[in-house]
Amino acid sequence: MIEEEKSYIHGCSTVPLLFDTIGQRLRLAASKVPDREVAIFKKEGIRKTYKQLLNDSEKLALGLIHLGVEKGDRIGIWSPNHFEWIVTQFAAALAGYVLVNVNPMYKSEDLYYALDKVGIKALILPLRFKHSSYYDTLASIMPELQNYPEGRSDINSNTFPKLRHLIIFNDEGKAYRGAWRYSDVCEMATDDDRRKLAQVEMNVQPDDPANIQYTSGTTGKPKGATLTHHNIVNNAYFVGRRAGYHERRTIICIPNPLYHCFGCVMGILSAVIHFQTCVFPAPSFEPLAALQSIDEEKCTAVYGTPTMYIDMLTHEEYRNYDYSSIISGIVAGAPCPMTLCAKLVNELGMIDLQVCYGTTETSPVSFMSSREDAPEDRIRTVGHVMDNLEAVIVNKEGNVAPRGLKGELWIRGYSVMRGYWDNEEQTRAEITPDRWYHTGDIGVMHSDGSVSIVGRSKDLIVRGGENIYPTEVEQFLFRHPDISDVQ
Repeated sequence: MIEEEKSYIHGCSTVPLLFDTIGQRLRLAASKVPDREVAIFKKEGIRKTYKQLLNDSEKLALGLIHLGVEKGDRIGIWSPNHFEWIVTQFAAALAGYVLVNVNPMYKSEDLYYALDKVGIKALILPLRFKHSSYYDTLASIMPELQNYPEGRSDINSNTFPKLRHLIIFNDEGKAYRGAWRYSDVCEMATDDDRRKLAQVEMNVQPDDPANIQYTSGTTGKPKGATLTHHNIVNNAYFVGRRAGYHERRTIICIPNPLYHCFGCVMGILSAVIHFQTCVFPAPSFEPLAALQSIDEEKCTAVYGTPTMYIDMLTHEEYRNYDYSSIISGIVAGAPCPMTLCAKLVNELGMIDLQVCYGTTETSPVSFMSSREDAPEDRIRTVGHVMDNLEAVIVNKEGNVAPRGLKGELWIRGYSVMRGYWDNEEQTRAEITPDRWYHTGDIGVMHSDGSVSIVGRSKDLIVRGGENIYPTEVEQFLFRHPDISDVQ
């Protein structure tokens, strides 16, 4: 009897893993293409080269060192997409801090949890955005802020015993009680601080934690997925390679939030590793701003979730702009209906459209379409396992399922997070002793090794003894021409 082929795949690769820190990759890019633009923030009118980004990141890192922030301390960035977000990202990497991505939509209760859970020492934030006053939200959970002088921090709070510094940008030149002005911090450096930065950079290692991203999963409070330099540098590198960023000049339109891996790993970090350019249309998603940015900056690649693309394609001014520069694009974050993928290829010109699948805990991408596959094949699944990763489909009995049968998707390899911050119990529940990460997603592995995601392990309808996954219902409803989105 011939044994059925197992639902196991290894992303065998002739391309080795990198063993660099995020800071080292920024310095390499700044030495290779110093005058190339790395980031364009359209709404603020900010355009920065690699040399300028490195300079600005060094200034912030030096200012934080001057304030007594030390290697391994957690630095929070609580902001929509502003230039200061990526400066904080790279400053933290240079100085060996752990960047904590705080959702810009958080209100007081969520913010309290985010600050307290990982012991954030310094929090960088804008004064306000739209209807949210970030400073007022902080003051509501830290009333003692009013006892501090304007323009200075040095907080000693019973509410947050680890928190020492608030740093406000976009402050309109004003000073606020208990908070430093971002511009002042960037000018604090002394020669001693510069010596300290040079020393600490030498001691930052690829396996050090670099980033904490809160992920809610399916139950309970958000968990702090802790990702190392090695995790995210390599994921950004291989996403970029599969997208062809190492082969051609690429200008990426990124309407996605930076606080998610989609923006800060697949977006800006992948661009830096491959010496490319990112365009951020607006601080938060605005379909018209994205369309205008593609036209004005001649973007060659576009990122988005299915809902974002639907909003762009159905916008009343969609026909007023030129998208002929577009060659490629990535869709991720949710299952993409085939009808939408077809529109992206045929209307937006994404000949090299690719679907990505992953989780925050896997840094994030585990599967991605191959450009060698025909476009219609690329959009039927979430693609092929990433280079140097392993994937397996496991049935209810805990055994590897035969190909073609459903089971939970597990991932193993360089991209699996270090663990959940200060939560060993949850880490052990999600990662097996032999380092397989349980995604919680139900998948099917096909004969060519590609995978389709059909649902979540906890989102299951049992009807007449048959298992039905919501994703299957959604894909069926998507076929109706009058339905634009289903959840």
